[in-house]
This record gives sequence, structure tokens and C-alpha cells, in this order.
Amino acid sequence: MTAITYREAMRQAIREALVRDDRVFVMGEDVGHYGGCYAVTLGLLEEFGPERIRDTPLSESAFVGAGIGAALGGMRPIVEIMTVNFSLLALDQIMNNAATLLYMSGGQFNVPLVIRMATGAGRQVAAQHSHSLEGWFAHIPGLRILAPATVEDARGMLWPALCDPDPVLIFEHAMLYNVEGDLADEATLVDIDKAAIRRGGKDVTIIAYGGTLRTALGAAEQLATEGVEAEVIDLRCLRPLDTPTIVASVARTHRAVVVDEGWRSGSLSAEVAARITEEVFYDLDAPVARVCSVEVPMPYAKHLEDEAIPQVADVVAAVRGLGA
Repeated sequence: MTAITYREAMRQAIREALVRDDRVFVMGEDVGHYGGCYAVTLGLLEEFGPERIRDTPLSESAFVGAGIGAALGGMRPIVEIMTVNFSLLALDQIMNNAATLLYMSGGQFNVPLVIRMATGAGRQVAAQHSHSLEGWFAHIPGLRILAPATVEDARGMLWPALCDPDPVLIFEHAMLYNVEGDLADEATLVDIDKAAIRRGGKDVTIIAYGGTLRTALGAAEQLATEGVEAEVIDLRCLRPLDTPTIVASVARTHRAVVVDEGWRSGSLSAEVAARITEEVFYDLDAPVARVCSVEVPMPYAKHLEDEAIPQVADVVAAVRGLGA
């Protein structure tokens, strides 16, 4: 096992893909000379050159569109968007082109495109750089949505994503880049179809993903001191959702709390709660609870930002409210 940061794990995954397949290249704002806004691509320009590590103009619509064209032409582009908020400038390309071309062409044209972007709050960079919009993209048919929450997933999800014939969006929570974990020296690929049970338990199921996984695990640790055994599920793939893993866990524990850094209204947490209700309603001993971000533009001030996003204490309170 080797101690490695989430950032380094993602860089390893990108480097391995570049070595493994000549069709793979990286493009985006500041991915080359600057090394990436979060330093994920640092050093790759020197190793692979400007043809494969391509700095782009500040136009998300243009370079995402170029990535779609390259994918249609047989390449395997990794497109980096600095932050999820900026992905809205390319929403037309992502939704009306990448997600629909297979259907619109009658199955003739796949779009094997991977788009990476930072998501989430906690860094005091205010409303234009801090929101969690992955639930919006999980609403769109034709896309696969991934949210790696561990160094293993950061390292192991990229190659399966590049092998997918259809577009894949990878949401990397910005607060995870400096988080360190142990990675097996013989790192394996990750099943990008399945959720993962990160902690076993019998009293309540806590469902999280991405940056909220650490919050959920922290709550489970605190609840354990009170005699409550919480099972923690890491969704990992937000579209398609691994519904069988979710409902099997809730059928065992009879209670569920969904932790989502997105806004509550129309959120991914609402979809998860609906599926639980549809599938295992009669196994529930209490209504499904949700812990989401406050429905305001993300504040800049640290104390307000902390109040706006899910915290360990919020999850613990939600579990207590279910009578677990």
C-alpha cells in the first residue's frame, strides 16, 4: 500500500491512460503550462507534449464541442472543465449533442467522451464556483455520471470511463484533492456500475457520494459511540443509480438518510428517496430523511458556508430523528 492524495491518484489515472492508448488526450483551460486549476495535470505537458495536453481558450462551449468532435472522429478525449458552475456554459454541447447523438443518429454514432470537473463547496470561493450540480446532469439520459469519493475510485474509474462508448462525466469534489489515502500498489479498475458499502450496520442506512461520503462516515463514527450502527453507502455512480444495493440495505436497516450537497428541491436525494419509497416502502420504520444544502447561493463567508452545506451534526440529528 502507498499513501497518496486524491489529486495524485487522479493524475496517475490520466497518465496511465495516456501511456496505454495513443488516442487519449487531455484538453481544457490551463491543463498544460499551469498544470490544471487543481494541479491534477501538473507535469503531464512536459512528459507528453502539447499535442496530447492541450490548453484551450476560455470557452467551455468551444472546447467541449471540440471534444465531442474528436470522440466522433475516433479519439478518446479527456476534457477538463475547471468547476461545475462553468459546465453550464457548455450545457448545450453536453445535453443536446453528446447525450443525444447516439439516439439522433439511429445508433450509428457513439460519443466516447470523458468530461472531468471539480464540484462542491468548502473553499470559500463563493456562489460562482461552489455549487453541486451533478444531480442536474444525472437527470439527462445518454450520460453516465460518476462521483469518485476515495483515492481508489479516483485512480480506478477513469479507464473504465474511457472504455465506455458513451459520454461520461466525472465529478471530483474539490475538498477531496488534498485528502490522502492508502492505494494498493497493484491498483485495480473500479466497477462503475455499482455502489459500495463503505461501512456495515444494522440500524440505519446513510446514503452519500463524493464529498459527502466523509460527512456520512463521520456521522456513523459518532453514532457508534451512542450504540447506533449505521450502514454507509457510497453511490459512486449517480446515473445509472445502483438501486438494488440501496434498497437491499434499507430493507435490512429499515431506516434511511440521504446526504446530498445539492439543493433539496428537485435533487438527487429526492430521486433516491423516491426509489426507496417505491421499492421498500413496507420495510421502512420511519420516513426517508434528507440532509441537503440550504437553498441559497453559496455564501463566501466561512461560517455561512459551513451553515449552508451538510455537516456531521446535521446527519447525526437526522438519524436521531428517525428513532434509530
